[in-house]
Amino acid sequence: MFLPVDEQLAQIRQGVAEIIPEPELERKLARSRESGNPLIIKQGFDPTRPDLHIGHAVSIHKLRTFQQLGHQVVFVIGDFTALVGDPSGQSGTRPMVSRDEIEQNLKTYADQVFTILDPDRTILRRNSEWLGKLGLEEVLRLTSLYTVARMLEREDFARRYAAQQPITLGEFIYPMMQAYDSVVLRADVELGGTDQTYNLLLGRTLQEREGQEPQVCLTVPLLRGTDGEQKMSKSYDNTVGLTMPPGEMFGRTMSIPDVLLPEWIELASGAEGDERAAWLDLAHTDPLSAKRRLAERIVERYQGAEAGVRAREGFDRVHRAGDVPEDMPTVRMACAPGEHIWIARVLKDAGLATSTSEARRVLEQGGVRIDGRSLDDPDCHLSPGTYVLQRGRRKFVRLEIDGAEVRDDDGSSPEGQADRG
Repeated sequence: MFLPVDEQLAQIRQGVAEIIPEPELERKLARSRESGNPLIIKQGFDPTRPDLHIGHAVSIHKLRTFQQLGHQVVFVIGDFTALVGDPSGQSGTRPMVSRDEIEQNLKTYADQVFTILDPDRTILRRNSEWLGKLGLEEVLRLTSLYTVARMLEREDFARRYAAQQPITLGEFIYPMMQAYDSVVLRADVELGGTDQTYNLLLGRTLQEREGQEPQVCLTVPLLRGTDGEQKMSKSYDNTVGLTMPPGEMFGRTMSIPDVLLPEWIELASGAEGDERAAWLDLAHTDPLSAKRRLAERIVERYQGAEAGVRAREGFDRVHRAGDVPEDMPTVRMACAPGEHIWIARVLKDAGLATSTSEARRVLEQGGVRIDGRSLDDPDCHLSPGTYVLQRGRRKFVRLEIDGAEVRDDDGSSPEGQADRG
């Protein structure tokens, strides 16, 4: 049923940052092969945001490797831990997420996960199933198994404590809750990014103190986001989502700085062996070609080969021939009869700016086009109509208000923008 242990280990090691401790994993794999019982492989994700992205996918693909080797994956949806929010790597206390937000965010998690994982070898569990039932007595018992001094050994907590920045008791309890997930599931292996090492090791400690065999901790590198600096995270708006429209996936990948190419080829392309080596060479000699190839591969990996080709062709139409993309998102806004909507608010509500202040700056710098024409007047108002808004080279939105012209406060057309009637 199972491959020889050395062959399993060879596949598991690929793309992994660390296995803690590897000899224990070897023993677990040997026992599993002898007994015919699969190992329980665990990973959890908190639905603090609605979208999973290709940064998450680095470890999810490693879960898939374990499935292909015959083992059982338990994918934990942290609907209870999301109430606190994982403090890993945070420079300040995270805001709490409401239950309503969590429920809304996790609606599509299964669909997203199964773009990678085999549903027949995946068990989906919500950790509210067990964490939500813990009474205060049990919580106190669990917290007595670990000390504040050990918690302050965590790099992020130590840094915040030294800087006299607040750390809530809830943030201290978060790693205990994640560790308790491993106790309940009797996990043999837990996966996570390198920023999760402390939490994973705490799972080992808690299992031992509960009389269980401790899990092996397997970490994968963190994929930096499209900005080329921070780890990929929705908080930094630098992600490529697993279920983004193909054209947007392609365009966001094309926006990465060239210095990220080797990292993304290694972690996000799925390329192996000679193909990966040739691709890495191309990244040094012709980064643009390597990037176009990478963008198409990422779309293909999650949405199919045909979607990859269409995304590439659509990108080329826009950026080589100046056409408008076919699959841009549509934003609809309400406007009372006789009223107009301020362009800065339109850009903010359409997701093309984070605030009206930023929208003003972008407009003044000439970074916005409407129906193909430059628009640099931050006091412009839009009357009911249908427009194509563009910020920069790659961000397009089709705006529907219900009419057809652009006017300033005095009713005249803004400079450079003809009336449409």
